[in-house]
Amino acid sequence: MPHVGEHRATPSGGGEPDPALEADVDRLLAEHTDELQAIERALRAAIRAEFPDAVEQVDFSNKLIAFGRSMRMRGLLFAIIAHKDWVNLQLADGAELADPDGLIEGTGKRIRHVKIRSVEAASSDPVMAIIRAQLAFRPEG
Repeated sequence: MPHVGEHRATPSGGGEPDPALEADVDRLLAEHTDELQAIERALRAAIRAEFPDAVEQVDFSNKLIAFGRSMRMRGLLFAIIAHKDWVNLQLADGAELADPDGLIEGTGKRIRHVKIRSVEAASSDPVMAIIRAQLAFRPEG
């Protein structure tokens, strides 16, 4: 059961999206350009395709969408964070993940990111492989 303030993403293949979650996503994305919104929505769809039972939450204070097995620190796996010209796919264990295409950036001890600069890149094979690698690295929250 999600904690207060969390919204559980609707599993793929069934049910209606959570209206409160969708309203929060729309409100956050409204602050961004149309191009960034399209990238954010494509990246969100890519994450949800691989992780349909994710707990998903919009964090307005940090201007991000978080995904995890829970919203506890060890349960978090991904975040989507818009910047001026790209969207970061934040990876909770990015420093530990295999990255054959050299897409993972950053210097954090654990958390790293991939810069997504187009709708096409959001669901590209290398990005999907990184999403799967993050899920496999921490199969339980």
